[in-house]
Amino acid sequence: RAGKSGAQGHEARGKRSAGAGGVGATMENLKNMKNIKMPKGGGVAGGLGGLLAAAGLGIYTLSNCLFNVEGGHRAIVFNRVVGIKENVYEEGTHLMVPWFERPIIYDVRLRPQQISSATGTRDLQTVNITLRVLSRPKPNRLPEVYRTLGMNYEQRVLPSIITETLKSVIAQYNASQLLTMREAVSAEVMRRLKTRAMYFNIEMDDVSIKELTFGKDYTQAVESKQVAQQEAERAKFYVERAEQEKKSAIIRAQGEAQSAKLIGQAIANNPSFITLRKIEAARAIGQIISRSNNRVFLNTDSLLLNLSDLKVDKAR
Repeated sequence: RAGKSGAQGHEARGKRSAGAGGVGATMENLKNMKNIKMPKGGGVAGGLGGLLAAAGLGIYTLSNCLFNVEGGHRAIVFNRVVGIKENVYEEGTHLMVPWFERPIIYDVRLRPQQISSATGTRDLQTVNITLRVLSRPKPNRLPEVYRTLGMNYEQRVLPSIITETLKSVIAQYNASQLLTMREAVSAEVMRRLKTRAMYFNIEMDDVSIKELTFGKDYTQAVESKQVAQQEAERAKFYVERAEQEKKSAIIRAQGEAQSAKLIGQAIANNPSFITLRKIEAARAIGQIISRSNNRVFLNTDSLLLNLSDLKVDKAR
């Protein structure tokens, strides 16, 4: 028994020694793996990849932190915490917090708006009028404009106030006055529109009446009136011309009678007056014939200058 027990104890000690040796070998292998050095090429590639990733992240972050305001525009910023900020950003590049803030860009340049409306005049005539306005929002009041009206403020406000203003102004004038007092009507519409638009923080820079048309019946009546006036003016001209011709004939007859009277008195006082007139007539005939290109021979009878037949008496 003693020998068997000794053999068993020796075998157990051998197993423990073998187990301890295996654990020591494993620990040694782990130490050797820690001491293994990686190739230098892999470290350079990893550093370059990290640098590129950092640069891309920085560019992305910077691009989301900046926003641009172009010429003729203004910007306001919406913050997810406090809402619309009161600051108005002018032209240029500005900073913002990514995701928490976003810019809202407004065009503050003059923009035309054309509104057409049918309204009535003071004499109950229907007028179709087209109004053209140049408007823009007030740059320093953009936060309030966005809160109350939004981005499409023109479509929300301008059609209603322009139509109402046109109706109130046109109703003060007759249809004929709209044509003769067009500038005064336009100035009155502009004054009232500016007052109304100020309540909505909108500026009106110019208002003009682009088109003004009346109803078919009124247009025909105006044309008929114009035709009647032209015919009346034409008849008046004919009457005046006839009167002038009558006066001219009377004056001409009076002149001829006076001339005949004077000629008769001259003949009665001196019969040689007729001879003098014959000589003057012969001279006029001779001057006309002398300017002719042809040769003409006339006797004394044709010239009314037969001196042998003339009887010249001495003047008394």
